[in-house]
Amino acid sequence: MDQIVKEWKDRAEQLKALNLKQIEGPMAELDAHLTLRSYIVGHSLTDADTTVWGTLRDNRVAHAFIKQGLMVNLTRWFRFIEETSPSLTLPQHPAKAAKSTVEETSNKDEGGNYDIGLQDTSKGVVTRFPPEPSGYLHIGHAKAALLNDYFAHKKYSGTLILRFDDTNPMKEKQEFQDSIIEDLALIGITADKTTHTSDYFQELYEYCVQMIKSGHAYADDTEQQTMRDQRMDGIPSKRRDASIEDSLSHFEEMKAGTDEGKRWFIRAKISVDDPNKAMRDPVIYRCSPEKHHRTGDRWKIYPTYDFCCPIVDSIEGITHALRTTEYNDRDAQYQWMLKALNLRPVYNWNFSRLSFIRTLLSKRKLTKFVETGVVWGWDDPRMPTVRGIRRRGMTIPALQEYILKQGPSKNIVNLDWHQFWATNKKYIDPIAGRYTAVITENRVQCTVLGADPNPSHEEKELHVKNKGLGMKLVYYSSNILVDQADAQSFAQGEEITLMNWGNAYVRKITHSMNPLNLVKSGPQPVSSLELELHLEGDFKTTKKKITWLSADQKLVPVELVDFDYLITKDKLGDEDNVDDFITPKSEFRTEAIADCNVAQLPQDKIIQFDRKGFFRIDRPFLDGKPAVMFQIPTGKEK
Repeated sequence: MDQIVKEWKDRAEQLKALNLKQIEGPMAELDAHLTLRSYIVGHSLTDADTTVWGTLRDNRVAHAFIKQGLMVNLTRWFRFIEETSPSLTLPQHPAKAAKSTVEETSNKDEGGNYDIGLQDTSKGVVTRFPPEPSGYLHIGHAKAALLNDYFAHKKYSGTLILRFDDTNPMKEKQEFQDSIIEDLALIGITADKTTHTSDYFQELYEYCVQMIKSGHAYADDTEQQTMRDQRMDGIPSKRRDASIEDSLSHFEEMKAGTDEGKRWFIRAKISVDDPNKAMRDPVIYRCSPEKHHRTGDRWKIYPTYDFCCPIVDSIEGITHALRTTEYNDRDAQYQWMLKALNLRPVYNWNFSRLSFIRTLLSKRKLTKFVETGVVWGWDDPRMPTVRGIRRRGMTIPALQEYILKQGPSKNIVNLDWHQFWATNKKYIDPIAGRYTAVITENRVQCTVLGADPNPSHEEKELHVKNKGLGMKLVYYSSNILVDQADAQSFAQGEEITLMNWGNAYVRKITHSMNPLNLVKSGPQPVSSLELELHLEGDFKTTKKKITWLSADQKLVPVELVDFDYLITKDKLGDEDNVDDFITPKSEFRTEAIADCNVAQLPQDKIIQFDRKGFFRIDRPFLDGKPAVMFQIPTGKEK
């Protein structure tokens, strides 16, 4: 990787000339290289990005050209680096530097404000992202990860620790841990260090013993529902004033995983009636004899997140614990733990969690969707996991931009998906080749009068605004196919435009005479059409521009798949039963045929079928089996 970075730093020399003809070629190469990439090398900012960006920014000719947006990938990358890397410094003249500062401020106004006043940053910043390996990374986790990465690596040049909060062996798997690491790399996050809470099980056990001995914790065998009720009503447990010796004895039974030990918990002795219910003697240790995926059967007791998090944060040198506002009430508990154990202090900062309408981000509920077959798996395109939304067609640069623009605000908002997908469209529109598909059901055979009786083909640009995508073959013949919906909209004698060909008159419309259709209301299906070419016609004067396919080519069968939300209610309340709000049918498949060029397209390719939308190829055309394509939302209401 270091060698590749060096090569790009060397190539930056080609971008210094103040002559557009000299630098246009190298910039075009960079534009092509940046297709579907966030960074020049790898998944995070490197010297390749900073050197090339700085060279372009300090070249007035190159910078003026980039601002025109003619090279879409280069422009997108340039702005992304500018917005997400405010620490970049350039050898500019004072006037240029002042202008750059104004532009940077303007860019930040478009998104979130990152000047949130973190304390004591001059002493160094160390953040952490502590996921539990009990499911796949979802977009809520992605926001927390990207914000912690932003403050650690981009704003303060500090350190980011990825710590797996693996304290619940009943839910956790190595599979989930591996997937989280892969997905973080995918969204451009590489931690400086990876640790596990299980690395500290011995230290955490010793800290719990210390708390019991100091009178800050006690053993309790109160039944769980009773314990919840007592905490809610501010009633002390009958075990609250048990002797230190008794509590230590029960803790040892828990550690041994005996039947007696399984009945007990350890609770912090804070308060029984604090207005903040998080302070009402929370459980900090529990007995769970299940085998742990990393430590095996060595431990039979496991700390709760609220106990181990502040301790491990302090041990690992975390300076700022950045987490979502759902932890607001538990910040006081976090700080109490640090003081009770006389540990190094850590600052708390909370930001709003990422919430979307008609979307669940609870791993427990998402796990149920997977286990009950509501979805195909964690990477189902209806799932709000990183893998799910990528399979639906979200690009990583768009995901990064959208989340970083939300910023670290504390305002809790239930977001709509439209802006999310509209952001993505900015990235896919310039790089999606244009193809043609016709719906198989009731497709209409058309005879084109005036067409060459011998089928022919021509090369056309895949994207008229991005010549770098290459060419495609368009076949012409007197025998073409069109969609039933288009055919039904035609009037006798009407002039229409056949896209990529020219104008034509509708000379004859034949409807199906199936007796079963005669009893139905509405227009009867069109069975065939006769069109007459009018290539001298002006396409600007026609109201209908339709797609079509020559039947004299190797047509490719495709399956177009669209999806609805998994749940029917914008926001479920605590009293709502999820099962009552599952969308009865959220997957819709349509058979179609596509032009011959589609046969060669690989998995994951993003394309546009003219007038039908953007699609990601989930399964390419192979061995005669139809290609399967997932429709990508674009932020527009249906």
